[in-house]
Amino acid sequence: MEKTKLILDCDPGHDDAVAILLAANAPALELLGVTVTAGNQTLDNTSRNACNVLSWLGKGEIPVYAGCDRPLVRDKMIAADIHGSTGLDGPVFPPRTKFPEKGHAAQFLIKTLMASAGDVTVVTTGPMTNLGLALRLEPRIAEKIRQIVLMGGSYTNGNVTPAAEFNIIADPEAAHICFSCGRPVVMMGLDVTRKVLCTPDVVARMAKVNNRASRLFVDLMGHFCRTQKEVFGWEGGPLHDPVTIAWLLRPELVQLKGMNVSIDLSHGPSYGRTNCDYFGYLGLPETARVAVDIDAGGFWDLVEAGLRSYGED
Repeated sequence: MEKTKLILDCDPGHDDAVAILLAANAPALELLGVTVTAGNQTLDNTSRNACNVLSWLGKGEIPVYAGCDRPLVRDKMIAADIHGSTGLDGPVFPPRTKFPEKGHAAQFLIKTLMASAGDVTVVTTGPMTNLGLALRLEPRIAEKIRQIVLMGGSYTNGNVTPAAEFNIIADPEAAHICFSCGRPVVMMGLDVTRKVLCTPDVVARMAKVNNRASRLFVDLMGHFCRTQKEVFGWEGGPLHDPVTIAWLLRPELVQLKGMNVSIDLSHGPSYGRTNCDYFGYLGLPETARVAVDIDAGGFWDLVEAGLRSYGED
């Protein structure tokens, strides 16, 4: 079976860490590299976190490239209320043995995509700054992107403002570049990611796997679920970012609907909103396939299988 080649652009982040965990060891995926931006925390934190997660999982050979430390236009945002002062509060990692490669994440994206046969999927689970910058630096990479799969946005309510989700409002201009680049876009928004709550029974289930990967998962979710309950009142943390990887591995888990999607760049109260024409009022072409439902039970089965794939210690 031919593997799906992908670059994972992220801002770890507890849920990003689980996305890395699933992508790094899936037989159907070839993770070419992890590119990192500021988002859930500052760039030094998020790039360190990506390296630590890969090292912990025994996947240190997968390269990490640090990228943009701020959005293209707006002021920097971080999500310390959810992810803590390190961006990955909870797990305790051993002294670092892995560091980012030399070179900027945007340059890695450009080099890798231009050398490809147009068969590379770019997954973004943080602000889309690195990919947006790469598309501006070298517009020819657009035709080399098989598809863009992102966690971000919502066709209903946001989680930072009533209108906007964090990954999009953290860099709306970059999101606009990516959504309008002419390549297929698959959007996993809050509408579905809020349906995969990592409740205490899920954590207990994953703890029974009892290997290196599952212990990392449990440590991650201890902090993440607590802060999600404090901030949003959820009984479990919505495991947003891994939905992107779950869809690549088992597309039948997620129901998609084609929509015209634009990014609000008005700097008004809806700045950063993904304006999704759910009912086709505008009569405009579809620009993205948007997730509208998910098989939550199947998703957790996939997560457990991903943990078990790391074997016994």
